[in-house]
Amino acid sequence: MENQQVLIDRLPTGKLRAEDYKLTDSPMPVAGPNQVLIKTLAFAITAGTRAGLQGSASYAGAPAAGRVMNGTGVGEVVASNAPSVAVGDRVIAATGWQQYVAMDVEHVTVIDPGHDPIHYLGPMGVNGLTAYFGLLDVGNPEPGNTVMVSAAAGSVGHMVGQMAKIHGCQVVGVCGSNDKGRLLVDRLGFDRTVNYKDANYRQSLKEATPDGVDVYCDNTGGMILGSALFRMNVGGRIACCGVVSQYDTDTPEPGPKGVPGLLVNNRLTMRGFLLFDYAEHYAEARNAIYGWLTSGQLTSLQDEVVGLAAAPEGFVDLLSGGNVGTRIVRLDQ
Repeated sequence: MENQQVLIDRLPTGKLRAEDYKLTDSPMPVAGPNQVLIKTLAFAITAGTRAGLQGSASYAGAPAAGRVMNGTGVGEVVASNAPSVAVGDRVIAATGWQQYVAMDVEHVTVIDPGHDPIHYLGPMGVNGLTAYFGLLDVGNPEPGNTVMVSAAAGSVGHMVGQMAKIHGCQVVGVCGSNDKGRLLVDRLGFDRTVNYKDANYRQSLKEATPDGVDVYCDNTGGMILGSALFRMNVGGRIACCGVVSQYDTDTPEPGPKGVPGLLVNNRLTMRGFLLFDYAEHYAEARNAIYGWLTSGQLTSLQDEVVGLAAAPEGFVDLLSGGNVGTRIVRLDQ
């Protein structure tokens, strides 16, 4: 029996192409001492992993061809040499884009059997936790604040907006199509949305934020960050969650105008963070998010592709804005 994998065939220059990957078979991994063997059920495709291919994400290590593409997945334990994890347990781990993986038990988290494992790729996984800590710890919203979020129909943004509504805020989302904007308002409760591709985007943003912006959750950088800076209220907070405008290119947009002048004049706080900084608080965040999911206060959007062979094209499409919510690859069972 062999293990099907998607390898990075060559490091991309310019925009990512599906041809930068290759599908291959390798020997089946074997669980060593204090390891488990995981059969991958599904994994998430996230824009942030594109930064790892550029070498611009220090936490991801140096990019290299010939490696399994990295990613977070959920799976079923099919062999265990660790007493704390049993065969049949559902787990979340850095499975990568492959059917099977052997991992040290300390890098595996067992999923509560009462929970849907797929939620650990979206609202209770990297995306939801990023939204939770970026908004609530870095953004520190107060009831009545106006919260602006970019990439608002994406895996992180659509949850930031809903969490802000749960905390009594007005929410303005920036997205790339009118259809996405209508979905955010009609289904997820956003107050207003703005299409950044419109010619009159800056005027539309001004009209959508008549009282200014108190908290901005930035998933994009570039010109959208620049437009937000000019709408921020005195004492506003900017949570830098991601920089998608700079991931899929070798000529990223320059930094926005007005820095540091606007930060100084309006006493703004602009702070980046890494999710791993909050590892000891994951359990409490997941408990809160699970409560919102079960009460109907939070809706998790996802779209899916099926099979490892579909993952590279699914990634390329995501980087061009083709996804709504979290993009998940389900493996053929």
